[in-house]
Amino acid sequence: MTVLDRQALGRATLARQLLLDRADMPVHDALAHLCGMQAQEPQEPFTGLWSRLRAFDPGVLSDLLTGRSVVRTHLMRRTVHLVTADDIVAWRARHDAMLRQRVLGTYRRELEGVDLDELAAAGRAVMADGEPRSMADLVRALADRWPAPAPRALGEMLIAALVPVAQTPPRGLWRSRGGVRNVLLSSWLGRPVDAPAPDGADPVGQTLVRRYLAAFGPASSADLRGWCGLAGLPAAVAAIREELVTFRDERGRELLDLPDAPRPDPDTPAPVRFLPAFDNAILGYHDRGRIIDDAHRGLSVAGERVVLVDGRVAATWRVDDATVVVTPLGRLSSADRTAVGEEGRELASFLSDGESHRVRVATSPD
Repeated sequence: MTVLDRQALGRATLARQLLLDRADMPVHDALAHLCGMQAQEPQEPFTGLWSRLRAFDPGVLSDLLTGRSVVRTHLMRRTVHLVTADDIVAWRARHDAMLRQRVLGTYRRELEGVDLDELAAAGRAVMADGEPRSMADLVRALADRWPAPAPRALGEMLIAALVPVAQTPPRGLWRSRGGVRNVLLSSWLGRPVDAPAPDGADPVGQTLVRRYLAAFGPASSADLRGWCGLAGLPAAVAAIREELVTFRDERGRELLDLPDAPRPDPDTPAPVRFLPAFDNAILGYHDRGRIIDDAHRGLSVAGERVVLVDGRVAATWRVDDATVVVTPLGRLSSADRTAVGEEGRELASFLSDGESHRVRVATSPD
């Protein structure tokens, strides 16, 4: 069985994630290809798409949100994701059990004795009028019936698990600020969430495996679970295994992939890329070693924005007074510093609507 080393996996990741070469692809299609983008920080997906698409216009993403063909909602790993309307309708029910269990993992004691089905029905009834509500608004409307649980526990269970909702604009629009206001997903989209397959089959799980590999492969079953949070996908993998090809990584673990998906030569040049906080390319795996060193793994869950140099995390970045400030994690060559500076100037221009091209690359640590 062919062994794919870290460099080969890294280049495949960049290609699948549209980071090896910016794509000429509509924003909607890019979000579909990527299986959504993590988006609890509302402005971060704009940088993620700028790094992936040629001539990205942030207004297009805003229009997709206001036009309701893209939504913000809890999905993979119980985190807020930006996903297409078609995908959330098809995928939401398959994530229901995982979302419940993840909330219970945090608030089990506070929610002890609460009938979750009854709570879900009451939450839907309150929100049936279509009025956008904050989590606190919804909890206050139900507090008389469930006075014992802590408001945060009750609200998280309702909004992040029991009641499929969409976060309404202006939350998530380009350069807009707005608190989280939720409406029923079915009301917002004008169609219900697809019901689970009645015969115990798992066509959605099989679709998730194919779509994940197209955007993240080659990858292990543990990577698949790390991406979506779903435990019950081994049967889906088994059902489509004959469609797949297999490899091994350097530690001998089996990697699954689609036969015709891109696997570039490991020596393919990789351009500098600036990634937003919580980017797919890092968080989409259990084993993130293909793109980030173990010593820096904590950056990926701490919300740090990172810079890829030669396909690996080599620096962090922030914006300070319209200046993109880059802090290297290790020594950068003169050529790498130049490339980081050039890409940083382009990013500064994007983030400032062309008013600033300032970038500062700090001295590399010894």
